[in-house]
Amino acid sequence: MTITIYVPRDSAACSVGADAVASAITREAAASGADVRVVRNGSRGMLWLEPLVEVATEAGRIGYGPVSASEIPALIEAGLFTGGAHGKRLGLVEELPWMADQQRLCFARVGVTDPVSADDYLAHGGMAGLRRALTMDPAEVVKEVTDSGLRGRGGAGFPAGIKWNTVHNTPGELKFVCCNADEGDSGTFADRMLIEGDPFCLIEGMAIAAYATGASEGYVYLRSEYPDAVATLRQAIEIAYARGWLGQDYLGSGQRFDLFVRVGAGAYICGEETSMLESLEGKRGMVRSKPPIPAITGLFGKPTVVNNVLTLASVPSILAQGAAAYAALGVGRSLGTQVFQLAGNIKHGGVFETAFGMSLATLVNDYGGGTRSGRPVRAVQVGGPLGTYLPASTMDLPLDYEAFAAAQAMLGHGGIVVFDDTVDMASMARFAMEFCAEESCGKCTPCRVGSVRGVETIDRIVAGVEPEANLVLLGDLCELMTDGSLCAMGGLTPNPVLSALRHFPEDFTARHEGTAP
Repeated sequence: MTITIYVPRDSAACSVGADAVASAITREAAASGADVRVVRNGSRGMLWLEPLVEVATEAGRIGYGPVSASEIPALIEAGLFTGGAHGKRLGLVEELPWMADQQRLCFARVGVTDPVSADDYLAHGGMAGLRRALTMDPAEVVKEVTDSGLRGRGGAGFPAGIKWNTVHNTPGELKFVCCNADEGDSGTFADRMLIEGDPFCLIEGMAIAAYATGASEGYVYLRSEYPDAVATLRQAIEIAYARGWLGQDYLGSGQRFDLFVRVGAGAYICGEETSMLESLEGKRGMVRSKPPIPAITGLFGKPTVVNNVLTLASVPSILAQGAAAYAALGVGRSLGTQVFQLAGNIKHGGVFETAFGMSLATLVNDYGGGTRSGRPVRAVQVGGPLGTYLPASTMDLPLDYEAFAAAQAMLGHGGIVVFDDTVDMASMARFAMEFCAEESCGKCTPCRVGSVRGVETIDRIVAGVEPEANLVLLGDLCELMTDGSLCAMGGLTPNPVLSALRHFPEDFTARHEGTAP
């Protein structure tokens, strides 16, 4: 009887020795004469347990972790191949609180299947969404996505169905579907993990979008810092063509859809949709003025759907299970699930997919385990480097778009970065301005110049040089950047600065207390 062992191929797991662990299992199994098949799956998202080794048993998949290659002989001796007792034994992976308490739709197969096995994908519900979509009129597919309440997972939370409907209704012989996988926010890694762990899900989501809107070409704009994701997605696309899931008359649709991967050079600004389109066209990544919007005049001037990875990865389950099932999850206008990513000074970092509405405190303290340092949480930044800094006293905030907007914050891509009570919030505010100065495309003056002046002004405040006057100047500068910048790069940079000033004013004055202005 063949024993199946799962060892992640996810780059986070490989960075801590997963390849060596897989090799050690293969070597030791051969030496002992055991019939073992090692499957390189995606990561389950419990990054503190990587490398996580799982063995398939009659009771389910038993996990061991974190495991090093040197521990494999002792694990095998203790009964690894039958789920035997050992200090690293975690029990049934699906029953661990981190896994059991999630509502996984985007990540339903991540960590479960072989990412580049088409048969595995089909055996776990793959292509059900696309097959159902092809039984419907394209306008009905658009309506299904609209009725589900799916909103963009990239930042602003714009309803995906409205974008699709605009492209569907805009005439044009050539239309595009573009996936923005330029995941550059601090504390975010869900796009990478999904592409490395379940690339066919993204391919299926894009194929559904193409059918619904009449698009014949698709592009995944993937950052160069993700070489494993690039290789995995390209391999999956080749397999999808061979299976008839892409290309001419894909799955008997009567239409053609070709999909390509384009690798970006690593500019943060290319995460903004129009900058991404400029880069796809072979130009320097610079923001376009709006209107016109990409849905009408997008890639090469043609109607274009632009969604991020998690938005498109939500589509297959919406079509497979129906809009009502998806809309039944979440709260208010924040429907479905979001893949939250816990990072920074956190004990249990990783991905946690759940319906909107859970409190930030529950996610950080109960599932994240609080800080890795063991010190009190002082601040949490949600939504990337341009997100608001929230003090520990406000962490009862529910994780939904409207609640965060009311608190002058944003969910963004779902990245959550935790800081303990040793953090210097004046330095963090300075970093936001410095980051903007470094990553600005330079097209508009408020962002290009304002960020540089912001760094200088914060330095003067911290140094005690006319602090009151410079605080007023900083406020004026933030207002100008918010109102005058062409895109969210300059428009949102004031968020972390002003929130740091609002919630942690002592960090800006303590070091020069008592000095004359």
